[in-house]
Amino acid sequence: MAVSLCSSNFLHSPCSLATASLSKNKITGGHRRLRCGLRDKGLSKKPFWRTSQDMSTEAIQASRALKLAFSDNQNPEQKIAAVFASRISRLLKADLLSLLSHLQRSDCCALALKVFEYARKEIWYKPDIALYYDLIYMLARNEAVEEAERYFGLLQMEGLRPDSRVFTEMIGAYMEVGMVDKAMDVYAKMKESNCKPTQLTYKILINNLVRFGRDDLVDLLKKDVGEIMEDPDLFWRDFDKRTKAK
Repeated sequence: MAVSLCSSNFLHSPCSLATASLSKNKITGGHRRLRCGLRDKGLSKKPFWRTSQDMSTEAIQASRALKLAFSDNQNPEQKIAAVFASRISRLLKADLLSLLSHLQRSDCCALALKVFEYARKEIWYKPDIALYYDLIYMLARNEAVEEAERYFGLLQMEGLRPDSRVFTEMIGAYMEVGMVDKAMDVYAKMKESNCKPTQLTYKILINNLVRFGRDDLVDLLKKDVGEIMEDPDLFWRDFDKRTKAK
């Protein structure tokens, strides 16, 4: 996988990843982009590992060393490999997962993926869908949809079943790059798997469908909200309130 840049100013940031197709998928125009992960107040789940605010000295030093190696203009891969050998390999499980969380929050996509793949090879590693939440969200908000697809498939190969949050993150990933039909396909699979769409699922879908002028699909989702949500009236009151607040 080629290492290049993919944060909001992906041509200059030292913390990023992506493929050549990334720039082709960027949405342009006057529409304000809607973020696509479970990050609304009261909806996000705290990770089961320590956050970046609680990082150990070893994890902080490893993070700094990785970013410095990544920014090397001559031989970043060799420098990164050296950091893994000298620092990452010495981290305890909690410190490694804390480092992963920090890199994801910092949009250091390439480095986060390298750390994630390293963690998967550790003896203590067991497939856990919680590890995929922020990973897919990070890739989605950086428009690395092909990588998000790959890890969505990988979690299933590891024997994990996608839940509401993972499905919602993938829907958001496709909406982030304007792939409406793909997003609707994921929504259909979500319902087929008896995985109940959440309030955020519908918020992401409806807001983006309105943005792309797909009123036909908005009408379909309004019907689904009435049938699936426990309190449709409460959903629409909250939806209208949040929309007006923007």
